[in-house]
Amino acid sequence: MSKKKKKYYVVWEGNNMGIFNSWDECKLQTKNYKGAKYKSFENKEEAEAAYKISYYEYMNDKPKKNNGDPPNYNSISVDAASSGNPGIMEYQGVDTKSKKILFKQGPFKEATNNIGEFLALVHGLAFLKKLKSSQIIYSDSITAISWVKKKKCQTKLTPNENNKEIFKLIDRAIAWLMTHSYDNQIVKWETKKWGEIPADFGRK
Repeated sequence: MSKKKKKYYVVWEGNNMGIFNSWDECKLQTKNYKGAKYKSFENKEEAEAAYKISYYEYMNDKPKKNNGDPPNYNSISVDAASSGNPGIMEYQGVDTKSKKILFKQGPFKEATNNIGEFLALVHGLAFLKKLKSSQIIYSDSITAISWVKKKKCQTKLTPNENNKEIFKLIDRAIAWLMTHSYDNQIVKWETKKWGEIPADFGRK
């Protein structure tokens, strides 16, 4: 009897994200998770390379890709910037086509970039909900997208006097996600194909 070849499983979006060594482990991360994104790989090197980029980037890099597809400009884009991680942080949302600023918050004394990306996404969803708009919303942060879908902010930042305001905003954002539904599609901005997201603060 031939020995079954070992596979590795990447979970980009699920109950937990990462690279898993068995299908049973992968199943635990994707069970009851709507819209889970995962795939098996023949070796660990391929799995690690795929996990370093987003699911959408990986799928677009497959042989059947069509890299000529432009973004949907009838949309809004969000982004955050922090000087230090944690450090002073701000975030904003813009019209993808015109780059007109639709909302902007900060600077806040102490936060991480991931927190800013998360808050920007929830702010964007609430903004579109108020306008009764079905526009899609772009973010270049796969981490923030996964947090919004889980309705959790999985930051490792510890609350203190300098970031009290940020944790109040996080609590408010989570409360909004728990009490509101939305039809807007959250889409990963493909930086490699389209350049920096229109909401970028230009501090790279």
